[in-house]
Amino acid sequence: MIYFIYIIKSKSLNNFYTGITNNINRRLEEHNQHRVSTPTTKKLTDYELVFCTTTESRMIARKTEIYLKSGIGREFRDNLLE
Repeated sequence: MIYFIYIIKSKSLNNFYTGITNNINRRLEEHNQHRVSTPTTKKLTDYELVFCTTTESRMIARKTEIYLKSGIGREFRDNLLE
């Protein structure tokens, strides 16, 4: 199975959210239509996909997600998205 590691960004607030999923289109729709239990993204509906990569391992996807949410991972994300 393919897993997506993704970063979405709110157009209005410049907030980022990092996550993993096995269906990126469905997941982005869930974020934008509040059909998701993620408190971080439930207030806005203007998220756009700014980064996405894939792996065949859920464990690698989860470790990458954790890294991107860490302090050094956020620095990496900011440099990547410049």
